[in-house]
Amino acid sequence: MKKIILLITCVLSLVACSSQYIMSTKDGKMIATDSKPKLDKTTGMYRYYDEDGREIMIKQDDVTQIIER
Repeated sequence: MKKIILLITCVLSLVACSSQYIMSTKDGKMIATDSKPKLDKTTGMYRYYDEDGREIMIKQDDVTQIIER
């Protein structure tokens, strides 16, 4: 029983640690991401995952701000 409680506590703590981020773009869009967007310096593009889990890339020049929610 103690192992089950420990396992549930660990899983819940991992879920609580994930943060959403909001990216604003030059054209006024507000993009919600499930993880922190990562900049690929070789391509100049931010890579992030949307709410459906799809990987998406956007030009660094198009992003004006990234805010942790």
